[in-house]
Amino acid sequence: MEKSKSGIQRVGSETSSLSLVTAVVFDEGLSMALWRLPNATNSTLIVSNTLRRLKSHAPLESLPPGFIFAPYCEDNPGIFIEREISFTVEGEVVSPPGYPLESVAARWLDDYRESHASKRIRIAARTLPALPANEKEHYLDLVRKSIESIEQGRFEKVVPSRIKCIALGENFDLLKTYQNLCSEHPEALITLVHIPDVGTWIGASPEILVGVENGTIFRTVALAGTQPYDGRPAKSVAWTQKEIEEQALVERYIISCFKKIRLREYEEHGPKTVVAGKLMHLRSDFTVDMNATNFPQLGSVMLELLHPTSAVCGMALEPAREFLRLNEGYDRLYYTGYLGPVNIQRNTDIYVNLRCMQLTGRHALLYAGAGVTGDSVPESEWEETEMKFNTLSTSLT
Repeated sequence: MEKSKSGIQRVGSETSSLSLVTAVVFDEGLSMALWRLPNATNSTLIVSNTLRRLKSHAPLESLPPGFIFAPYCEDNPGIFIEREISFTVEGEVVSPPGYPLESVAARWLDDYRESHASKRIRIAARTLPALPANEKEHYLDLVRKSIESIEQGRFEKVVPSRIKCIALGENFDLLKTYQNLCSEHPEALITLVHIPDVGTWIGASPEILVGVENGTIFRTVALAGTQPYDGRPAKSVAWTQKEIEEQALVERYIISCFKKIRLREYEEHGPKTVVAGKLMHLRSDFTVDMNATNFPQLGSVMLELLHPTSAVCGMALEPAREFLRLNEGYDRLYYTGYLGPVNIQRNTDIYVNLRCMQLTGRHALLYAGAGVTGDSVPESEWEETEMKFNTLSTSLT
């Protein structure tokens, strides 16, 4: 049986089931990233025993094809999963994507078919974080402190977040949950990431952080403001002054990053109302022609400047980040970090890790935050986090 350079056995060119491949990954202590790009019909799966630990922002242009999974704070390691074995996924059917990757994927699953065919995917249990006895009052108090700090002039905006712990049913189906997210969030990046010593994370992010198309076009967005989606046409949606200003702060932050690198040739479109699952947001799109500006490293440079954005932390950045460190009361880990495929067919699609949850044993840890400005009402910010939790919890099966 032929093996790859890292010892992973190679798989036959015939199709197999996604559940079988995932069971192999979990049982054999491998890493995987499964994702579906916005409005795509198929998913991509990479399996690897080759990880890179990233101590700081990676130079994207020099990375091989793979998937990046980076934390909110550099206290936790950034991970790059190299594309060692790759598959195309249609529903439950997994197949090699064609030459030359088909030859790399050849024969890997043959030895595992019988031994794993009847096994279930088992998610390792992890220590659950200590949550406050009264979650609502704790968060309302955090929002009040945020507003007080804004009134004192410490920062203009801050994004306090919280965790919600949900018990999973005995028959919880990880892959069905992924498929539910794909169905319910066609406009989002849907991801399932498993790294043995980091954990299992799943999510549906609407916010691209850094996109590079065909190695030549750079894209990013300013996304903020939240309302429930009730089927109304986007043009008929009204936004409050608080939400408009919150989104404008994110826009100004992106433009300030362009100014830092003396980049003036960019296109801006928006803001406009966009639908993200059961929610709506305000979004502005920014585009740069990297050839015309002679800036081939723009993706890497902007990634370092943008993360963490004011949409997930606050503005001004440093005092807002310090406020959250002292008052939020938990480690965000990979929530509000970033993730996505890198250098896959000359495209890079890195998103902010929003609308995400970490799966641990028989529990799901859901993460959500709300942007607080001087016009915020604490009860409304609590309700916003509940809305964001609901976009995920309804997908759990």
